[in-house]
Amino acid sequence: MAIDPDSANEFKQGDITSLPDAGVSCVTCEACCCRLEVMLITDTGVPDHFIDIDKWGGMRMARLDDGWCSALDRGTMTCMIYERRPWICRELEVGEYECISVRAANL
Repeated sequence: MAIDPDSANEFKQGDITSLPDAGVSCVTCEACCCRLEVMLITDTGVPDHFIDIDKWGGMRMARLDDGWCSALDRGTMTCMIYERRPWICRELEVGEYECISVRAANL
């Protein structure tokens, strides 16, 4: 049986950075991603008191004066609206490239 050389390696050189880092978890992260600006582009049921309207009329997650997301429980560093969190928060995977990049920039 012949092996196609183009498909022999499932991951190519450029894909290595997108593999999850098993050593990263939300528990040890200190919620770095909760410092990012989060635009609300889909309706996930975010409670109104966690939403700000920007000067152009766009909705975004409200942030506290120090820049942290208003839905972050400061005692546990976990999301208080996890089941109703915004789409972009659902898309950010723990240990993936974007997660690692945000973590590196904020630690």
